[in-house]
Amino acid sequence: MNLRFFGVFTVVVSVFNGSVGAQGLSPIEQTLRDAVDRRADEALAFVERTVAINSGTFNLEGVRAVGAVYAEAFQELGMETEWIRYPDSIGRAGHLVARTTGEGPPVLLLGHLDTVFEPDSPFQTLARDGGDLVGPGVVDMKGGNAVILFLLKAMNDAGALHDAAITVMLTGDEEDPGEVEVVRRELIDEARLADVVLEFEGSAGSHHATIARRGVSRWQLVVEARTGHSSQIFTDALGYGAVYEVARILDAFRRALDSETYLTLNPGIALAGTEAALDATGSSGLANGKSNVLASHAVVDGDLRFMTEDQKEMARSTMRNIVRQNLPGTRATITFRDRYPAMPPTAGNERLFRLFDTASRDLGLGGIQPIDPG
Repeated sequence: MNLRFFGVFTVVVSVFNGSVGAQGLSPIEQTLRDAVDRRADEALAFVERTVAINSGTFNLEGVRAVGAVYAEAFQELGMETEWIRYPDSIGRAGHLVARTTGEGPPVLLLGHLDTVFEPDSPFQTLARDGGDLVGPGVVDMKGGNAVILFLLKAMNDAGALHDAAITVMLTGDEEDPGEVEVVRRELIDEARLADVVLEFEGSAGSHHATIARRGVSRWQLVVEARTGHSSQIFTDALGYGAVYEVARILDAFRRALDSETYLTLNPGIALAGTEAALDATGSSGLANGKSNVLASHAVVDGDLRFMTEDQKEMARSTMRNIVRQNLPGTRATITFRDRYPAMPPTAGNERLFRLFDTASRDLGLGGIQPIDPG
């Protein structure tokens, strides 16, 4: 985790608070940079403190404990904080929100408190390697959360924080959000109010930025077929069985859609037999059958990734048409469920990226490259 990288975000945020250094750093930007550098050791120690608290997505108390550490730190800066909780049935810890109360263009800074490392994960130790930290959640994304906090500390040191209109939202379930339409409602509301949104997960490295991202949709294919002794397969009486039909459909998906730029279609799990069913998570299930009996059921769960909503609808229409062309003795249906919308490149994103790149160069850290959304 490169602590000088904090300065890049500091300068970008300062741009939206009336401090634009056209060439080189303005006086306030220099102050912000110096404040970041002074707190480098403090920042590393803070990351160590939060990484030491296990906050796997399903360790709800651990996620809330990390949130409490951040809430205290934001409150020390004079920011208002709140914890958004959900009913126990949702099975997620909730989100932390912190705000300044100044005027100016509204800026939303995003991170997440949870990690992929649950309490039973073997990866629980933290170590320093020079100026780097190695441990569970350092990159994804307790280091990025600390970037946000110490950016705000630097702004406070420079007297630039409380004149700004900044909202921080640290979600508690990024790695596995569950009911997206429920647990992302407040995030969507905050984003709609903001002129600028910056997200601080740094897995691509300190010289890259994401300015476009594909959307994600889940799909589930279900096939039902006549069953009977295998000696009668391909006959008018029985037809082709569920396995041949699901194989036909999946291969037709591939042939119809695999050349579409930025579109991917993945059948992640497939079950077939005289009985076949996925569990509620869609990630496991049970199937049984015999080699001399036609399979009567098949189910496939997968994802669809797309660059625009039009591309998503085109793919879904193509898939539905393929599903309707059933082999004799079979019937297939497909359903879709939205997960995340597409975020195609926009003029605003391009402008923000140019500011980001300029800030990085002015700090002497080199240029920034956009990440291919594929």
